[in-house]
Amino acid sequence: MIVVGSWLRLELRRRWWSLTVLMLLVAISAAVVMTSLAAARRGASTLARLADRTQPATVALLPNQPGFDWTKVQALPEVAALTRFVVDYDLSVDGVSGDSLGFPPADDNLGRTLETPVVFSGRLFDPNRPDEAVVTRKFVQHYHKGVGSTVVLRLPSAKQLANSFTGTTDTNMLGPVITVRIVGVVLSPWMSDGPDSNGGLQISPAVVAKYPLETVGAPGPDNTQFINALVRLKNGGADRARFNDDLRRITGRADIGSLDLVQQEHDEQHQVAFESRCLVAFALAAFIAALFLVGQAVARYAAASTSELETMQALGMTPRQLSGCAAGAPAIAGVLGAAVGVVGAWIASSSFPFGTAKLFESSPGRQWDWWVMLPTVAVVIVLVSAGAALAARVAVGAARRDGVRRRSTVATALSRTGVSVPLVIGARFALETGRGKTAIPVRPALFGAVIGVLGVVAAFTFSHGVSDAASHPERFGQTFQDGAFMGINGQDFGPADKVTATLADQPEVTGLDNSRTAVATAPNGRDAVALWEYEPGSKPMHTVVLDGRMPSQSDEVVLAPKSLSALHVHVGGTVTLSGSTDAPRTLRVVGSGFVPIGPHNDYSDGGWVNTQGYDTLFKDFKFHIVLISIKPGLDPGKTATLLNARVNAALPELHGGADIEKGDVPTEVAEIREVRMLPIVLGAFLALLAAAAVGHALATAVRRRSHDLAVLRAVG
Repeated sequence: MIVVGSWLRLELRRRWWSLTVLMLLVAISAAVVMTSLAAARRGASTLARLADRTQPATVALLPNQPGFDWTKVQALPEVAALTRFVVDYDLSVDGVSGDSLGFPPADDNLGRTLETPVVFSGRLFDPNRPDEAVVTRKFVQHYHKGVGSTVVLRLPSAKQLANSFTGTTDTNMLGPVITVRIVGVVLSPWMSDGPDSNGGLQISPAVVAKYPLETVGAPGPDNTQFINALVRLKNGGADRARFNDDLRRITGRADIGSLDLVQQEHDEQHQVAFESRCLVAFALAAFIAALFLVGQAVARYAAASTSELETMQALGMTPRQLSGCAAGAPAIAGVLGAAVGVVGAWIASSSFPFGTAKLFESSPGRQWDWWVMLPTVAVVIVLVSAGAALAARVAVGAARRDGVRRRSTVATALSRTGVSVPLVIGARFALETGRGKTAIPVRPALFGAVIGVLGVVAAFTFSHGVSDAASHPERFGQTFQDGAFMGINGQDFGPADKVTATLADQPEVTGLDNSRTAVATAPNGRDAVALWEYEPGSKPMHTVVLDGRMPSQSDEVVLAPKSLSALHVHVGGTVTLSGSTDAPRTLRVVGSGFVPIGPHNDYSDGGWVNTQGYDTLFKDFKFHIVLISIKPGLDPGKTATLLNARVNAALPELHGGADIEKGDVPTEVAEIREVRMLPIVLGAFLALLAAAAVGHALATAVRRRSHDLAVLRAVG
């Protein structure tokens, strides 16, 4: 130990600069690996940690029925908490898009008995104050309004609200005007941001309590406004089947729509798990890069010490002392580099998790993840120390075999073909390791270059696939770009057939589906299926069928993959479904395919039936939407505005009420966009690996073979 200590003191004084560079290489590599692994762990646990703090709702119950009796639902034994909300699309906030406004709570349970949010700043709204609201983090970023800011909330008059379902509502709200102060920035599963959203604003339940006529409407049979609810079950998803059975029993209805929020969380967990796996792959690539980059630097440092260590070995230094001397200084650099890497990973943790997981992170900011950091530090120290010791022994062994020189087969073959002398010598310099002081790490450099190039190609190929999926919603079954919202709860806002005929005459339109949608259930009442009507018309809209065909008879149905799985059926089988008509219907499953994303389903659950099949299942509809496909290359937003103007001009009976808008981007597309940059960063990192490996070989070759080059130049 005395000999090793003396050697280290000498090394630290004369080669401190090289050790500093080595320490920085170790620090950067360790920080990248630790940051990626810690971010992967943190992202994978985001949803579970949020659920533990927020009492999330289990199901969003959507009967969409005016005057629905919620007291019976709240009295069910499996219901732990329930909060009602008004489905109100008429209120507006100055300067804020309608997509950013949460539905007004109809009671004070939201944030108290369920969906109790994490409060990042400020506080939750006072349920007795109509002039208070809370917002999400994206709202603050997009609208630049946070705690203490105010917004202007405008309500319709009672008459405007009553006319809202006839398509004659004036866009100028004539009801109460409320200056609302933002009192908190919050997060819960329900009050959260989507990947492609601009954030959300949630007003206080006091607005509905103080202005019932302008939000809920006057009681009576003519009131078309309806209230839906969030329900938290005592045992979560385990109580869902029992709840569905009891709900059907107390309501006598089999067509009540719902959103399974537990399944929705599972789907989101799949997405964050994908993002976490991407980060693990990134960490693995960074680790491999470190083995080459830092490993070569360590080996080069150890090899540089062998000439002096050989002299000391001749004076009596043992092999163990030689290894200790060679590994001591790099080990110190490894320890310091690992420590700096830990600090770097802690600083970088403020930017993670990323993508979808970032939207649900309940504890943002810097974090120490010792489950990742401590093992990584230990691995770094062991690898650096062992690598330096091994490199020293190999270098000493190579010096003893200095007379043995391995020839390159490729260079030898070139020399026999009669090519020029400079080409043969260059090939030998590139492919032969040399001997003694002229030895260079040829094989690691070549191997690193090959791995780097393959990695870059793979990363950018994957990046192209991600970009392609993100820019083509039809990959998710969304073959339409615009839509006209024509009715709700069996009541149309205008003549849908005339709107469809007018749209069919427009040259920009390539496909249409005048579609109604409602919810059917399986015989046990436990599995709900949102069914869409397929009415091809003169310009049929393209649909995505994965297997089989679209329905052509009244007893046929196409089901999306998740619905096929939930109902335990397959293409060619049969399924019995109940709608709002008196008797259940047995349908043949003639295909599997994607469906439009709607209020009660996403693209991979639900199904298609033709017009006759729809009429045998349902008396009316939940929603009536005309789906519109337009020519490729056209902007959906501008085209929607153009079509709106033409339809309103052609059909004055609409009173300007045609509601054609750009279709929503599927959530999955927005989620994929969140990880689109990761393979590009990975490709750049691997490109750095290849460049560093080749650059190291070039720099080493020029330095160590400068004498050979000088001799060659001297002889001409």
